[in-house]
Amino acid sequence: MATAVASDPRQTMRALHRAPEPEVLKLLLDRARLDSGQRGRVIGTALGLLADLRAAQSKGWVNQFLQEYRLNSSEGVALLSLAEAFLRVPDQETADLLIADKIGEADWRSHAGKSSSLLVNSATWGLVMGRALVGEGNEGALRRLISRAGEPFVRQAVGAAMKMMGEIFVMGRTIEEASKRMRKPEHRGFTASFDMLGEAARTHADAERYFRAYEDAVEAVGRDPAAGHSVSVKLSALHPRYEVARWDECVPALTDMLEELAVRAAERNIALTVDAEESERLEMSLDIIGSVARSPKLNGWEGFGMAVQAYGKRARPVVAWANELGRPMNVRLVKGAYWDSEIKRTQVEGLSDYPLFTRKAATDVSYLAVARDMLDAENIRPAFASHNALTVSTIVEWAGNRRDFEFQRLHGMGDGLYERLVRDHGYHCRIYAPVGGHRDLLAYLVRRLLENGANSSFVHQLADERLSEDEILADPVAKIAAVGGSRHPSIPLPIELFGDRKNSEGLDLNDREVLERVTRTVNAPLPFASSSVEKRDQSASQRASTRLDTNGGAEVSAAQVRDAIGRGEAAFEDWSATPVEHRAAVLERLADLLEQRRDELMALLVQEAKKSIPDALGEVREAADFCRYYAARAREQLRPEELPGPTGERNTLHLEGRGTWATIAPWNFPLAIFLGQTVAGLVTGNCVVAKPAPQTPLIGVRAVELAWEAGVPRDVLQVVPGGPEVGQALTSDPRIAGVAFTGSTATAKRIARTLVEDDERPLVPLIAETGGINCMIVDSTALPEQVVADVITSAFRSAGQRCSALRLLLLQEDVADGIIEMLRGAMATLRIGDPGDPANDVGPVIDQAAYDKLMSYRTSVRDRWLATTDAPAEGLFVPPTLIRADRIEDVTQEWFGPLLHVTTWRAGELEDTIRRVNRKNYGLTMGLHSRIARAGEVVEELAQVGNLYVNRSMIGAVVGSQPFGGEGLSGTGPKAGGPLYLYRFCLERHVSVDTTSAGGNATLLSLDEGI
Repeated sequence: MATAVASDPRQTMRALHRAPEPEVLKLLLDRARLDSGQRGRVIGTALGLLADLRAAQSKGWVNQFLQEYRLNSSEGVALLSLAEAFLRVPDQETADLLIADKIGEADWRSHAGKSSSLLVNSATWGLVMGRALVGEGNEGALRRLISRAGEPFVRQAVGAAMKMMGEIFVMGRTIEEASKRMRKPEHRGFTASFDMLGEAARTHADAERYFRAYEDAVEAVGRDPAAGHSVSVKLSALHPRYEVARWDECVPALTDMLEELAVRAAERNIALTVDAEESERLEMSLDIIGSVARSPKLNGWEGFGMAVQAYGKRARPVVAWANELGRPMNVRLVKGAYWDSEIKRTQVEGLSDYPLFTRKAATDVSYLAVARDMLDAENIRPAFASHNALTVSTIVEWAGNRRDFEFQRLHGMGDGLYERLVRDHGYHCRIYAPVGGHRDLLAYLVRRLLENGANSSFVHQLADERLSEDEILADPVAKIAAVGGSRHPSIPLPIELFGDRKNSEGLDLNDREVLERVTRTVNAPLPFASSSVEKRDQSASQRASTRLDTNGGAEVSAAQVRDAIGRGEAAFEDWSATPVEHRAAVLERLADLLEQRRDELMALLVQEAKKSIPDALGEVREAADFCRYYAARAREQLRPEELPGPTGERNTLHLEGRGTWATIAPWNFPLAIFLGQTVAGLVTGNCVVAKPAPQTPLIGVRAVELAWEAGVPRDVLQVVPGGPEVGQALTSDPRIAGVAFTGSTATAKRIARTLVEDDERPLVPLIAETGGINCMIVDSTALPEQVVADVITSAFRSAGQRCSALRLLLLQEDVADGIIEMLRGAMATLRIGDPGDPANDVGPVIDQAAYDKLMSYRTSVRDRWLATTDAPAEGLFVPPTLIRADRIEDVTQEWFGPLLHVTTWRAGELEDTIRRVNRKNYGLTMGLHSRIARAGEVVEELAQVGNLYVNRSMIGAVVGSQPFGGEGLSGTGPKAGGPLYLYRFCLERHVSVDTTSAGGNATLLSLDEGI
């Protein structure tokens, strides 16, 4: 192996995982480079392969159809999107809406007559006619035509087309059907790797079903080992919680299952390959694969293998690791399968760098370097999966006369690339052949195409007639050398995501070493205890404490509240006159301090607020984001603005602080919301008296101490811990110039009454963010696995103690039973317990009062339970529970915990369903799961909510991207973390100056003649 890979491949993997792209590529370029002689021979071979590929694409109307409707066209995306959803829609009405949505908007006429195939052109005219029937403004035409013709021929035609697409991408519905198809003449000389593919397991029942499918596949392929076929296994299909936080549970279980499958394969003398997963699972995968590879039960068997993704920065050391396992290993090298999602996840989590390459050419360089390592490795049997003619010809050049390796391609792609190599030159090629029902498997494969169908891929370049052969076969090494290995300019590092401000820094909790360190930290005694510490409620917050300098979290008196307001009044003039640049810089220093003290703050959040580790990390990040976002907005928005007017007059609008604000924070976000409200008041020139929730005073106190450390004067920001009496003393004081409150609707109304009941008191603003009966609407086009994952997250994460949490699930009745059954299974995988243990999903509720209220209601509706989970007998643990409701109107109250109601709605009644939800008068969040774009537009037009989430979870609003706040009973606005928020904290003052009284308008008087 090359010296660039260290003697300890696992250590090298850690070093490279998120290393800067130029540094990683520097280690790869020489390894992937061709000399001039090699380059000439490679181009010659590649040109021949290009000719073969193009000849194959011109054969058969299916190939020509796919070439006409490529994925980089809107029509191609429309067809694939239709394929992704159509086969799972059970009801005719929704199927017609889906067809109208996908076919009715695209420009099929622009493709008319463009293909050399008469069948393709006929299909195009069919799409043109279909659009005329179902397109925009013709919603009733399809039904009228159906009633006249007596059969839904458009729907039948689409169904037939989907079946044909299924046959293109799926080798067979069963392993027997797939094996039979592999015996057809067009596959002569090829072998197959059969994959019983589908979604990753969401439930234990899913995992058991997939395991049986793999067992059956091994048995079936093993009946004819001489055929040379193999089986591919996806580990995430074998365990519903294949994640780092569940390492101790899933890794041993998966090791046992994989070993059992491997032993069966060894007994039948066939090969078994473990497919690649997302980068966050790599370390787990290697532990599992390594354990099985070393099993004495497999001694002498040479059929075990694994896949390696070249787009990952760790690809080379992974191959080095596989070579050192002490046994022959089959290694399938692929470009990579999760590029888009890996990029997004890294950005969302605020990690230091990407685990993969951001340029397609960089992935090609990595692939070539790793391929060369594999050819040189003693214990590796290489398999090169590629549809790229340049890549294939390079490997042919390096391999010389060797034939002890194989190429691989996907079924349905790359026809023509390998036929001559196999039949005329003795190379071996294996077809990766998905096996399963079209309904589920076609949708899965199409989603992978949609996710990874970048226009830069070789398949798309080949179909693009605008590109010359020189461009298609351009040297990736030269491309990357020319840009110095730099990251793609359109893909910023996560910290640079927002341009004018730093993104908050995250932690990679999918790194086991990081997770173990954080777990130790958040459960350790807090570092700032002193003799002036008051211990707080040990059952709720073990070891949580802080300095008594700020009352140590102890409740203050009404007199102390009045004194704090007076001190704020006295400090207001100087603070208000402080330049906004200075105030903004203070907020940015506070954000830096929050990140520097992240471990300490996370420990407080876990121990006092009962947050899980991911939730605690998310809250520190959100608090830092609020500080930086409001600092950036203040610099931009608080400058004096010159307004237009007549000559000889200057008009200026100024935004000024109002005075001393009261900010009252909730216990469920005791750091992020506490600071978000507070720093918005500070940066706009106000003084602030901040009241943390009585359940979480220490977090609020610590946040204020950090603000002082960042440069906020002590009288400008003060903290007054306490309960309702402190809140009443604060809001009833006529010197308070405004109130920002987050909490219950009832409390917000009491505050509103307090602010107006004194006739002598000035009218002051109230910013209130309250709760809601938040609904998620699901139609029959939605992907059940995605729905269930998002429901679990939205309803039960944080023990359901989020304002935005899902309270009422509305399922289209045609798919309700299946989704509820899957939801039951997913709920059964939840683990309830100590939030400081990362293996737990759901922690306790905040206090005894909340527990008693939730458990009392839960018991009262026991006959309506559809699913629930086990929870520890001791502690404030409310078991996540799914509760049946007969009608939308039956849910009249927000239950602030892990209790989810579910009811159904009928196809065709989406608009009425939204209106029924609106009549509840709450308006915080709503979710929609649908593949029909028009459904999203309808919900967007009708839903009276502050935040609408489509095809994703309903929680986790991001500062600056998803401003958060509701309407109706759910709040007053403006939205926190949005561009309008700071204005509410300000007074608007306008100054108009008549400049003619001071000698006239000099500019006007100095004008030339304009000739």
